[in-house]
Amino acid sequence: MSLPKVAVVGVHGHGGSHLRTVADLETRGLARLSAVVDPREPDDAPAPWFASLGDLLSADTGTLPDVVVLSTPIHTHLPLARAAMEAGIDVLLEKPTTASLAEHAELVAVADRTGRLCQVGFQTFGSHALPAVADMIARGEVGQVTGIGAVGTWVRTAAYWARSPWAGRRRMGDRAVVDGAVTNPLAHAVATALWVGGARASTDLAYVNTDLWRANPIEADDTSSLRAVGTDGTRYGFGLTLCAAERTPARVIVQGTAGEIELEYEHDLVRLRTGRVVAEKQYGRTGLLENLLRARTGERLLCDARETGAFMQVLEAVRTAADPTPIGDAFVDWVDGIDTGLPSGGASGRISGTQGNPEGDPRHPVVRDVAEWCERAAREQRTFTELGAPWTVEK
Repeated sequence: MSLPKVAVVGVHGHGGSHLRTVADLETRGLARLSAVVDPREPDDAPAPWFASLGDLLSADTGTLPDVVVLSTPIHTHLPLARAAMEAGIDVLLEKPTTASLAEHAELVAVADRTGRLCQVGFQTFGSHALPAVADMIARGEVGQVTGIGAVGTWVRTAAYWARSPWAGRRRMGDRAVVDGAVTNPLAHAVATALWVGGARASTDLAYVNTDLWRANPIEADDTSSLRAVGTDGTRYGFGLTLCAAERTPARVIVQGTAGEIELEYEHDLVRLRTGRVVAEKQYGRTGLLENLLRARTGERLLCDARETGAFMQVLEAVRTAADPTPIGDAFVDWVDGIDTGLPSGGASGRISGTQGNPEGDPRHPVVRDVAEWCERAAREQRTFTELGAPWTVEK
């Protein structure tokens, strides 16, 4: 039996991690790399190179892949995924799913019409820790859930925002981009918290309140809080920043009447704290590309595009909100050359993506005491403004 052919679209930056994943699958006899696609030809391309997906799709049909991995700018996700699925190709699409809720609906419609698979690259959805946490909640380990929060206090330098023309943009011309803290680097925090709370479809959220801020000279948010409420009454709080003094592991926190569960999703690490038990366990993870390949013969997709609707409802709230408010200079310190705490290729190899900082300007803004305010936003399900964070009082 011939191995499934995989093409990677967008091979510079985060695309390199996808190339490594395909190489690993090839050594295990599960797939082979059939093409690489990028406007800039890579040095020592490991497979035939095409400048665009259109070039690949118009080539000899014998060279068409079975699966394409799309590691491309956010605003290209829908048109490229649509072209691939209409050509009869299954898709692994980097997060966020699309640049708007309307585009998400169109993407799902294309998948339904073509019968193709569309997996979204929320890597945490392959974590075995997620069903373990869901099982703890169902068994009542922490009593009745009172709130679910996510805390992300990360570091991004000025070079990160200069990495591409679309970095830090909310829109380019008439196209939505939405490349901010909530919707790209820390999108895993949002999507994972929603998954834990059982929110999958856009209709699973009753409303989302946004409180968007920025310390960098960009269009998008780099320091934000959100509050959401599910149609089942579950309360969600998010405190997220790329302007912390130091990078700490992102966490999802499930609070209950009898204890709490803390999930460090980058490391698949779960901590359970109750009056009776304090326990910690690290779980394994299934790769999303491997899962997609198996789904071609019947296995369930771990992150079907259809099940990212709740996250897309949050993205839509961010997209349609007023532009982020600049944080006053009195509350921001600029630091040179600080360590992001992020090894090359992602945090411990678990969560990767456009998270590292490319070489360039090493300066980084630090919002004073932002880690504490992010913690409160997540645990109290209130926004920075509602909490009275100092930069929200004096603008």
